[in-house]
Amino acid sequence: MDQPSQEAPRTVGLNEQRWIILALTCVGAFMAPLDGSIVAVALPKMGPALHLSFGASMWVQASYLLAMAVLLIPLGRMADQRGRMRFYLAGIAIFTIGSLTAALSVNGTTLILSRILQGSGGALLSATSSAIVTAVFPPSERGRALGLNVMSVYAGLSVGPPLGGFLVDHLGWPWIFLVNLPIGVIVFAWGCFLLSTKEERAPKTPADPMGTTLLTVMLVCLLVPLTFGSQWGWASTACWGLLVLAAVFSAIFILAEKRAERSLLDLALLRSNRLFAMANLAALLNYMALNGIAILTAAYLQLVQGCSARLTGWIMLSQPLMQSCLSPVAGRMSDRMGSRVLSTSGMVITALGMGLLAAMGQRAGLIHVMIALAIVGLGMAAFSAPNTSAIMGSVDRSQLSVASAFLGTMRVLGQVLSIAILGGIASSRLGAGGWESLLNQGGSSSAAGDFAWGYSAAMITGLTLALLGAWASLVRNGRSR
Repeated sequence: MDQPSQEAPRTVGLNEQRWIILALTCVGAFMAPLDGSIVAVALPKMGPALHLSFGASMWVQASYLLAMAVLLIPLGRMADQRGRMRFYLAGIAIFTIGSLTAALSVNGTTLILSRILQGSGGALLSATSSAIVTAVFPPSERGRALGLNVMSVYAGLSVGPPLGGFLVDHLGWPWIFLVNLPIGVIVFAWGCFLLSTKEERAPKTPADPMGTTLLTVMLVCLLVPLTFGSQWGWASTACWGLLVLAAVFSAIFILAEKRAERSLLDLALLRSNRLFAMANLAALLNYMALNGIAILTAAYLQLVQGCSARLTGWIMLSQPLMQSCLSPVAGRMSDRMGSRVLSTSGMVITALGMGLLAAMGQRAGLIHVMIALAIVGLGMAAFSAPNTSAIMGSVDRSQLSVASAFLGTMRVLGQVLSIAILGGIASSRLGAGGWESLLNQGGSSSAAGDFAWGYSAAMITGLTLALLGAWASLVRNGRSR
């Protein structure tokens, strides 16, 4: 079992204000998931207002994730060398500007471009938030601090749906973006004041434009077909062609990084650092198992159980509320007993919750649904903060932002893969068109039965992924630095 590391030198200046720094990063950690969950709620109103097609509506979500995915690792490498706080504040500024332009959008094109801008800011926030917290807290307090940071993420997920519904119904869809402006301005001014203190930086090294280009092309070729496969058809030439290109560019990227004098990504982190590699694999499997739960369970409650959208939103809070309340507890426990047991048991508990979801059928009581979601939330809380602490503690201090960015990339890939795999399984009996067919049938008895079967099969698949994540957490070795 990995144990918390010994006391290490901390960032000069900022470490004396570490709790203030934690509060600052928690606001940024809250903003990005809040915006994502609010947009999901507002799309039905935004679509008609901006004359969005079904494809354009998907791009509103996909463009945000794509921008984050391709920028996370390059920006994380730069942040380590040029100042994590500066890059974090740049992320706040870009995210806030993107929110303003999104609120002022007059058509789908301007909205998608604004979402790309928001995704760029979100990449800066994700690449630096955990790194800043790790740099300013001693190892004996790292799990506790990262637990509070993770709690902020889940709080954003929890507040998003009800707040989004209120804003859309009473003030209009632009306010889901305008709500970010005062938060962004206050955090940016607050952070600029803290920049008067000295921040530790890694030595500057030459950029790796070839590696950056290859990574970008590979991720785009991978994420686009996974996002639009259900619309294009998984057997289509475009879908398979892009997936083959993703595999080709992935191989070329690895070869180029091995030969590069100053590589974009230190492959030794994956080859020689088993703790880093397996903990990130566990995170990928975790997000693959879990990200589809919210969308699929919301559809199950409305189309199979006949619940209203408002009741569905309150029921769905069972999972993120549990995660928000218990993540700090799990983080603090990891400081005392290490992260291996907690992260492994968390994935096992998650698998149990998904098993209960798989067993619901068409007539499960709402209490059954809430208990299952709460168990999933308990497992997620036990896994996330300890696993993040293990990843951040397994690398040299000069690579903290790269480690945070790599974990963020696993999160984005896991989210997209979850929707592609679990969503595809859930809609497999609905015929061509998948989700469109489900929505067009309006919850008819035949559609409800087909989707209930597909939902159970998807949850069983998620259960299997969660158990694989438990295995990855269990077999990792090594000690945190």
